Amino acid sequence: MTDLKKVHSGGAWLVLSAALLWGTTGTAQTFAPAGFDPVVIGGLRLAIGGFFLMLLALSRREIRQLRSWPWKPVFLAAAATATYQVCFFAAVAKTGVAVGTVVGIGSAPIIAGLIGFFFLGQRPGRRWGGATFLAIIGCSLLALSSSQTDVQINPIGLLLALVAGTAYAAYTFAIKELLKNHSPNAVMAVIVCMAALLLLPLLLGRELSWVLQPRGIAVVFYLGLFTMALSYWLFARGLLATQATTAVTLTLAEPMTAALLGVAVVGEKLSIPAWAGLLLIGCGLLILTVPTQVLRMKVQKW
Repeated sequence: MTDLKKVHSGGAWLVLSAALLWGTTGTAQTFAPAGFDPVVIGGLRLAIGGFFLMLLALSRREIRQLRSWPWKPVFLAAAATATYQVCFFAAVAKTGVAVGTVVGIGSAPIIAGLIGFFFLGQRPGRRWGGATFLAIIGCSLLALSSSQTDVQINPIGLLLALVAGTAYAAYTFAIKELLKNHSPNAVMAVIVCMAALLLLPLLLGRELSWVLQPRGIAVVFYLGLFTMALSYWLFARGLLATQATTAVTLTLAEPMTAALLGVAVVGEKLSIPAWAGLLLIGCGLLILTVPTQVLRMKVQKW
């Protein structure tokens, strides 16, 4: 297998860019009208993103002979995408933002590493291990320090968070497999549209009047276009030159981005442990995005 030292840094930066866009999701939702429904936002986000990805793929004539596609990884990726949307938000509701974020997002790189090692024979290496360790510790500090009350551990919430982390890791490996024989545009269009169809039943009977307000329309379209269509477009291209385990670790930039936007846009204040967590996440991401030769030169110079 390709060693992490040989991974092209351009792919890592594309994945990181996608994670930065995902990190704007929470801040964007704060601009939604009163009474908005997170489940509706998640479903419409997938539908709008899938629609524009499908338009792009069809305009470039990249979706052909759907019957010849390996539908097992396609369905796995779509189901994992839909499962993550549902389980992550449900975990946060059950056990709180702090624990839900740490277990849901923080467990994904570990699960991805285990899947790659035991099922695909991949050896991520010490660089991935060190970067993942720093990023997960940083994510934990960031999330736990933001809790304003005592942390409440809910067993069902923990299980949902673990399912969300597993779903994200599985989704990444399935996408990586599909990209071997199909274009990134076609892969993401098919998967996101299928995931939107799987979530469609959850939208039935829910309040939708807030969506028709100007702010509701703006928020939903921003989330669909930028945090779904554009971000998944970047993510798929980054996966072409990046190991799946590395890509999952890089997406820990999402909570870091959300925290920084909370300070800059929403006016939130971070504690010293939270700032320390941001620093650790940043160090872990730099280890994976900066070429090995540059890192060695910096260390030797220092």
